[in-house]
Amino acid sequence: MTPITANKNRWLIAASAIAIHLSIGSIYAYSIYQNPLNETQGWSTSSVTLAFSIAIFVLGLTAAFLGKYVEKYGPRAAGLAAAVLYGLGMIGSGLSIRLGSLPLFLFTFGVVGGMGLGIGYISPIGTLVEWFPDRRGMATGLAVMGFGAGALVTGPLGNFLIQNAGVATTFFVLGGLYFVLMSLGASYLAKPPDGWLPEGMEDEENAHEKAKSALSGLDSLTAAQARTTPRFWMVWLIVFINVSAGIMLLAYASPMLQQIGGATATTAAFITGYIGIFNGGGRIAWSTLSDYIGRTNTYGAFMVIQIAAFFAMPQLTGVWMLAVTIFVVITCYGGGFACLPAYLSDLFGTAEVSAIHGYALTAWGVAGVVGPQVASLVLESTGTYTNALYVMNGALVVGLITVLALRWRIGRLKESSDASVGATASTD
Repeated sequence: MTPITANKNRWLIAASAIAIHLSIGSIYAYSIYQNPLNETQGWSTSSVTLAFSIAIFVLGLTAAFLGKYVEKYGPRAAGLAAAVLYGLGMIGSGLSIRLGSLPLFLFTFGVVGGMGLGIGYISPIGTLVEWFPDRRGMATGLAVMGFGAGALVTGPLGNFLIQNAGVATTFFVLGGLYFVLMSLGASYLAKPPDGWLPEGMEDEENAHEKAKSALSGLDSLTAAQARTTPRFWMVWLIVFINVSAGIMLLAYASPMLQQIGGATATTAAFITGYIGIFNGGGRIAWSTLSDYIGRTNTYGAFMVIQIAAFFAMPQLTGVWMLAVTIFVVITCYGGGFACLPAYLSDLFGTAEVSAIHGYALTAWGVAGVVGPQVASLVLESTGTYTNALYVMNGALVVGLITVLALRWRIGRLKESSDASVGATASTD
């Protein structure tokens, strides 16, 4: 009997993943709740922001520690769990606003919703990698683009609901909408049958080996084994540096445009509104390109581009020249997220890529604190963003060196594997 998964369309699998990521990507539109909660509840700006910080922190922890759950129970169960948690988190947030309880809001939005974010982020990734062995980067880039573009959908819809129905009702409506959208997406997710290959790869010589790893010669590892290898921690450091650079610009783009580029506050706000487009667009563009030039080359390009950009930004005089440079850096930030799942499957195989991806995402959580904090410390001590850019540039140089070291490490592992195969063949 043919397994039911054999009849599934892999492009609908990708669409299902996008539905999940588009829903949880609404976290990027959190700022729309800031003023309404200040005005209706009297909660301070720092208290409202704390809920967002808790959600991102819990996202990282959940992705790291529940990746094994995703591997054990499969993408459908994990996706449905994410839908329940994120939906409950949003609906619970609306209830906490009705009750006027800040602690309940921090728990429902930050902890419950954050757990939904973490499981929802990683649940479709391993499945996409297995359905698209020929286009890993493009497939995972599509899903992660949905996360980056979530704010583009939730922003206007949320604002409309807040103005016409109130902030509590907005959480109720959006929570129900996300639950339905994520549940529909999760219900179609499934692993491909054992030995399945897409049309076009079936007749290729050694196609199954190519599907297992894009870097032949590297062993397929479990998540526990992967995190003990030097190459995992090299990838972790590369992601940490890439995310730190991008988050620093996300946090300070507007004041930097004003201080360095001489933009007015209105112009700076207008320019920063386009950042989401380049964040989302960079994810699909870079991840698709990585299928052709290789993931190591792609991360090397991120470092080289950003080293040049961070060195040039203090010297730029026109506001739009500075804006374009920031947009380019943001594409590298988004691209780093999109290429990561495919790169991990290249390096460690696809068997437990969701769990490995979860461990790697801890770099995101740490970078989310370090990037803006380093910029703040340097700004407060020097009074200018120029030195903060140069400090980050030093970190990017370390990132480039790490990419080159990883390339050397991969080469050595492949040589060792080839030598082993040769020795075995000579004894047969």
